[in-house]
Amino acid sequence: MARRRFAFPARVMIGAAMLGPLLGPLLAPLLAPLLAPLLASQAFADESRWLQGKHVELQALDKITARIATIEAEVGMPLQYGSLQITVHGCTYRPPTLPPEIAAFMEVRTVDHNDVVADEAIFSGWMFASSPAVNALEHPVYDVTVLACRKD
Repeated sequence: MARRRFAFPARVMIGAAMLGPLLGPLLAPLLAPLLAPLLASQAFADESRWLQGKHVELQALDKITARIATIEAEVGMPLQYGSLQITVHGCTYRPPTLPPEIAAFMEVRTVDHNDVVADEAIFSGWMFASSPAVNALEHPVYDVTVLACRKD
């Protein structure tokens, strides 16, 4: 009995060639027809798109007095809240057609009573609005979280 060969359309073979290194030679031809429309769609390309903002809205909590303040910060400009100097180096957000997410790259330094800013940052990294505990500022007096990022 002769073995039957399957013929795949060219579009599927291109998808299989792209998926081959990831999935292996056996699974790629089988999964390529299912994944080809997804790989070719514009929606798949838009999922990794982030928009850049110029202004960040932060929420700061003073744990001693239990006061919450909303702070407006411009990207690249340091601001002082209590004994913290906060500098937002970048802020990104997702377009409205995608699930909401806001992220800001911040650097936080302490300021002593003589207004001298510390050389070493106590926090430097990305902070996400949807899950602030993932990369949080650890300070005994203050909590800072990202609320919003805007272009204007």
